[in-house]
This record gives sequence, structure tokens and C-alpha cells, in this order.
Amino acid sequence: MRHPAPLFVLLLASLAGCRSALQYRLEADDDAYALVQSRRAELFDEQGEFNIDPPEDSLRSQVIGGEVEVLEDLSIADCLQIAAENNREYQTRKEALFLAALDVSLERWNVGFVPAAGADAAVTGTGSVADVQSAGAFFGVDKILATGGRLFADLGLAIVNDLSNGDGWQATSNVSMLFTQPLLRGRGKLILFEPLTQAERSLVYEVRTFERFRRELAVDVIAQLLGLYLDQNVIDNEELNYNNVVTVRERNEALARAGRLSDIQVDQARQNELSSEDRLIRARQRLQDSRDSFKLFLGLPMELDLTVGGEDLQRLAELELPDATIPSEVAIQVGLEMRPDFMTTVDRVVDAERRSRIAAEALKLGLDISASLDVSSETGKPLKYNFDDVGWGLGLVLDIPVDPVPQRNAYRSTLITWQRAVRAAELQEDSISAALRAELRQVAARSESREIQSNAVRLAETRVESATLNLQAGRASTRDLLEAQEALVSSRNLETSALTDYALARLDLALDMGILRVDETGITIDKEPLLRALEVSE
Repeated sequence: MRHPAPLFVLLLASLAGCRSALQYRLEADDDAYALVQSRRAELFDEQGEFNIDPPEDSLRSQVIGGEVEVLEDLSIADCLQIAAENNREYQTRKEALFLAALDVSLERWNVGFVPAAGADAAVTGTGSVADVQSAGAFFGVDKILATGGRLFADLGLAIVNDLSNGDGWQATSNVSMLFTQPLLRGRGKLILFEPLTQAERSLVYEVRTFERFRRELAVDVIAQLLGLYLDQNVIDNEELNYNNVVTVRERNEALARAGRLSDIQVDQARQNELSSEDRLIRARQRLQDSRDSFKLFLGLPMELDLTVGGEDLQRLAELELPDATIPSEVAIQVGLEMRPDFMTTVDRVVDAERRSRIAAEALKLGLDISASLDVSSETGKPLKYNFDDVGWGLGLVLDIPVDPVPQRNAYRSTLITWQRAVRAAELQEDSISAALRAELRQVAARSESREIQSNAVRLAETRVESATLNLQAGRASTRDLLEAQEALVSSRNLETSALTDYALARLDLALDMGILRVDETGITIDKEPLLRALEVSE
């Protein structure tokens, strides 16, 4: 039972009550941000700023307010920054990480010196007459000990005015302590510190999840940028083809008017011109649809006009991405070593094993020792204690698990959960191995496809040149030239598609090997783990 404490506690309590909700929020932010920053730096050497509050002058708000209408030559880094500010899933991921840090802050507080304070006042009487006036306050501290025990101490003050005898206010104070220590079940840090242990580990998991998400987001951004680049390249090719077809059609019409060419070849040219124009219209529509999808992905309003630059795409082509020459066993070794999500899956096995030990503890015999001290002051002398008259207590509590069915079933359940965690880790290990083997094959196939399409473009260009010369010499028909031009535009589109597919396949390989990094410049590749694994394999 808590006793009244000194009156200065009332002053402290009133001061604490005067603090605003904003001040408490800022305190919580300071704790959580410090935890997040330290864990990100420790796990990934990440020094970037972390904040869950969207900026007041975000790009989205500027667009809605009419301050920004056009964004030109967006780079990968630009898009990642915009996504960090406006992408809705990115915001949700940041909040999940922040909440995990808040949990750690709370559990650290729980195992520290937990204070408690309060005060009361009362008047009692009979009928219309007041008999007694009283007031009191208490201040206590609760502490979990490394041995698994708990210590509670409190200090208090009570003042009473018995109106019936007219003695005035009489004050007394009290100091008490209570200590409990498990000797068998629950002894040590394992059980009492489990909430803090799990909160700390959960924060690590959220940091890994957030980092994996950032990397996946970067690859998604690049994939959409490459898609926009591909759509624009298709438009360029179709516009060039359309202009060539128009030139052929105008030439054929002139020759037909001079009686040197049949109407059939004129109609062929007109038909190809209409088909080319239709493809051009469709390509422009696809580009606009892709831009709107990209704006939705970034969290930007649809009315914004944006274009992407080509410098980052060129830098991406020069980036030392992994290729199909990496032995599959090396790629798998690096992936299992560096993948943040796999690290978490492995650590969850440890969590499940630890919980099974905690559940086993609950099956033990319970034997707790307790000790208490209590001393009160003389009436009217609240600071004068008689230490020769200290109350004390010492006791043992035995708890015999006669039929612990709930504890038994809980223990068996944790063993099954442990085995499930082991199987989940094995499954993810096999899945990563299979995925990396498939991605290496895909990189090899995309490399070959890129080479094939490059050769196809060179062949199509030669074919167009040959058809043009033969048409001028009268040894070829209009159909031959038109078919050659269509083959050329198709080959150019396929070549661009093959180039982007090859780049994305290598990015996916780097992502799933765990060596892709995101920084303020966009993305980089951490080659050290790969080089170490290659040295070992040799």
C-alpha cells in the first residue's frame, strides 16, 4: 500500500502537470529519433536524416498550391527524395520504424527507476459538522533488478486536523521498502527483461525492413524511369519512321502523277503511313499513362508536368552491377550473408528458442523471498524517525504447480513455434538460393538478347539502305522499302527494351544479393562482400 509523501511532491506534480502535450511529444520524438539513428548507423552505416513528419513545404503541397507546375530532367536521386517526402507506403514504413523505437523507449523506462507520485485531501464529519480534515502525498520508486527481483520504496507525508479536540494540524511521515526475489521460477534476467529484449530486437528488425524497402523502392523508381525512357525512345523511333513513310508516300505520289508508278504502290505507302501514325499516337498515349502512373507512385498530383533526364540512365549503364559471370555459389553466399530480411528470419529462430525457455521456466516450482522495512515519524514531527522501532518483515512464498495445464500447453506451443521458425528460415534460404540462380540465368539471357537485338538493328539498317538503293535503281518495290523500315523501327524498339531489361535484371540481382545501397546520389554497389566471397571461392 502506498503512503502519503512530503508536500514538495505536490509542487513537483503540479510542475509536471503544467507541461504541454507538445513538450511530451517532443521528448518522445527525441528518444525515438536517437534510437533510430543509432541503430541505422550501427547496422548499415546510414547517417541520413530520419523524420516521420512530412515537410510543410513538400513538393505535393507546392504543386497543389500552384507554386510548381513543371519538373524537368528528374534524376534518380530527385525521384528518391520526392518519394521519401510523398510516397504513402514510404511514410507508413517510417512510422512503423518510429513506433518500434517508441516501444524500446518505453521498455527501457520500465526497467529503470519508475517513479510514482500522488496526493489526496479529504474532510469527514457527521451531519452538518466537519470532524476531521486530512491531506497527504506520496512519492515512490519501482525498480526491476538484474537478478529478476523487484525493489519498491516510497516516502510520504500525512497531515490530519481533528476538529473535535482542537489540537490543530498534526503531521506524520513514513518511509517503506519492499524487496521480492524469485529463487527458482523467474530467477535472473530472462523473464522480467524479456519485453525489453524483444523490443530491442524488434527495432533491429524494423531497421532492416526499412532498409530493404528503401532498396526495393530505389529499384522500383529506376524501373519506372527506364520505362519512361523506353516509352520516349519508342516515340522517337516511331516519329522517325513516320517521317520516312511520309517521304516515301510523297515520292510515290509524284511518280504516280508522272505515270512512272502504279496506284497500288501509292496506296501501299498511304496505308503504311496511316499505320505508322496510329502507332505513334498509341506510343504518345502510353507515355502519358506511364507519367501519370509514375506521379501516382511518387505521391504527386496528376496535374504536375514532369520529364526525366538521361544523365542518371547513362550513369546507371556505367555502374558496376553484377553480371552472369558470378558463380552461383558465390552469389548465394553473398545473398545469405547480406540480405537484411534473411538476417531477421534467422534471428526470429533465436527469438522462438528464447520464448520456449521462458515458457519452460513457468513449469518450475515457484519460490520467492520477500523482505520489507517500514518506519514512521513521531506525530507532529514528520522528519524525526525512531529507528529503534522499525517495522520489518521477511517471508517465503511457495507456489507448487499441481496441475499446470495452461503453462504446459503454452510451453508445447512455443516448441512448435520454434520449429516453424526454423522451417521458415530454411524455406527462405532455399528461396533465396533458387531466386539468385534464376536471376543469374535471367541476366545471362538478357545479355544475349541485348546482343541479338543490337545485331538485328545493324541488319535492319543495312536492309533499309539496300532497299532504298534498289528502289532508286528500279530493282525493288515500294513494299520492300516499307517492310525494311518497319523492321528497323521494330528492331530499334526491341533493342531499347533489351537494354532496359538487362539493366533491370542486373539491378534485381544486386538487390537480392544484398549489395545494392541507397544514398543521397541515388544507388551504389557495395563490392566488398562480393570480392571477399570470390577470393574464398578461388
